[in-house]
Amino acid sequence: MAKTQAKQLVVCIDNEGYAASLEKRKIYVGLRDADAEKHGLLRIIDESGEDYLYPKTFFRSIALPQAVKKAVLAV
Repeated sequence: MAKTQAKQLVVCIDNEGYAASLEKRKIYVGLRDADAEKHGLLRIIDESGEDYLYPKTFFRSIALPQAVKKAVLAV
């Protein structure tokens, strides 16, 4: 995993081919990765607890109140 990276919250809308790693409708932590984004990918902390690259089209960014975002990221 890269050094300190900005975190974003995203929701999974598709998991075709990655059913063991991603759950539809689940909120995931995405790590900003400019190189990956250039290739249409997002770096996601998946069910394994590790970060991997997945198609950007599998996710949608979500905005939550700051207190909720803080609680989700603390888990």
